[in-house]
Amino acid sequence: MLLARNPRAFHIFTTRAIVAPTFNRTSLAALSARTATMTTLSDAITKDHRELEDYYNTIMKATDDKDTQTRYQNQFTWELARHSIGEELVVYPAMEKYMGADGKTKAEKDRQEHQSVKEQLYKFQNLKAGSADFIPTLEALMKDLSQHIKEEESDDLPALEKAIDGAESENLATSFDRTKMFVPSRSHPSAPNRPPFETVAGLMAAPMDYIGDLFRKFPKNP
Repeated sequence: MLLARNPRAFHIFTTRAIVAPTFNRTSLAALSARTATMTTLSDAITKDHRELEDYYNTIMKATDDKDTQTRYQNQFTWELARHSIGEELVVYPAMEKYMGADGKTKAEKDRQEHQSVKEQLYKFQNLKAGSADFIPTLEALMKDLSQHIKEEESDDLPALEKAIDGAESENLATSFDRTKMFVPSRSHPSAPNRPPFETVAGLMAAPMDYIGDLFRKFPKNP
């Protein structure tokens, strides 16, 4: 659980997983099992959504605390960047595979919405807490993200769950969880947004993001 919630510890572990040829794959499987706490794809996605909303609210409430804002800015960025790519590599291909023409239409719409969010996140992740653009940029980002979340939870995910059985939903949740372990933790809006090109670009960018995260401030451990 510590690795799932602590970006610093997570990146020490996963950076070794990417760059070390002697990495123990059994350990990776065990980590995936521990971090996959939900049973359906919808559970895994909505869990991330609620966490992002919590991070946003914490930033907005810490009006006179730049240190807290900085820590949760990094936590918000870390979670949203990984969540977005996880959806693009796992969820949207599943929609296209199982939902026919409607799934392809929904997936393309979602990718376009993600692109806008990624561009805003790229700006936000590089701002300093307390700067004039910090809160307005976050508010604009969250406005678009909230609408996207609402549509996903009320329309896209129920439609996908209806098109698959429980076992496949669980398999997709596991794939989503594992995919997030190896994708970039910062926004790269110029990168491809669909496999296989996004997979290659992500594997190239992720190690540098993880190393950078080791030197960024994150919320303290409980």
